[in-house]
Amino acid sequence: MKIGIMSDSHDHIENITGCIEIFKERKVDYVLHLGDYVNPNSVRACQGIKLVGIFGNNDGDKFRLITAFNDISGEIKGEFHEFEEDGLKFACYHGTEFQLKDALIECGKYDVVIYGHTHECKNEIIGKTLVLNPGTAHGFGDKATIMIFDTQTGQPEFIAL
Repeated sequence: MKIGIMSDSHDHIENITGCIEIFKERKVDYVLHLGDYVNPNSVRACQGIKLVGIFGNNDGDKFRLITAFNDISGEIKGEFHEFEEDGLKFACYHGTEFQLKDALIECGKYDVVIYGHTHECKNEIIGKTLVLNPGTAHGFGDKATIMIFDTQTGQPEFIAL
């Protein structure tokens, strides 16, 4: 299974639609957004794909964001999401509280911990846990990045917009 992963899009609609086009071209099964949409229109820009998301620290109007997820038949999971795919146990957290993020990594319960918030790409193994951060879909004057994770190979692929 291929999972598209993005984070910290911060209202950059042009980049969001570019990300969605890449994910469609690459035939991902669904897209996981790790938060910091900021505006509900950022969620609506993901129309046409299966979107699963969590909240980030810049997602203040949660009611309107939930409504936007409902409008596109997406799923918003709150501030934390755990799931299994192809025998791998995942934890997803925006990453706002570093101690909580580190505890998720170090607890040994998850095969993969995915977070955002720092706007920096990460692909490392800590203990037995693969730790991933797709960077920022916004870019903030630097390069905007997303990721595709293949659950069969266990390999992430970073893509610069």
